[in-house]
Amino acid sequence: MKFKRQRSQEVGVDLTPLIDVVFLLLIFFMVSTTFTRESHLQVELPEASGEPAPASEVQQIDVVINAEGQYILNDRTLVNNRRETLERGVRELAEGNNSLPFIITADARTPHEFVVRAMDVAGRLGFAKLSITTEREAESQ
Repeated sequence: MKFKRQRSQEVGVDLTPLIDVVFLLLIFFMVSTTFTRESHLQVELPEASGEPAPASEVQQIDVVINAEGQYILNDRTLVNNRRETLERGVRELAEGNNSLPFIITADARTPHEFVVRAMDVAGRLGFAKLSITTEREAESQ
């Protein structure tokens, strides 16, 4: 009896799915990575003689809000707690420099409305360095 020889199939690995996965990973990492541009230039500034420009005395804007909602700007109490008064006081203190740190310190019993009003004024005037002071919780033993 004569048997037909079976043809042997070539054994191989299909690389197409592997390449697809590698490209998907590459795209994922390209999209999710942020690139920072760092400059490592050493610059020698020129020297000059003369008096330095007078520095502004205001180093930061401190807004303190008591439990009744009264605003205190850098140790100056405002006449009322309206948004316009607060905005005018901050504008006078900042003198157009909205890169100063804007720090809000509120009593724990202060209504939320007054804190949000101070944050809104900071946002309207373009302050980006906004901080809210808190007190560290006492550790229970």
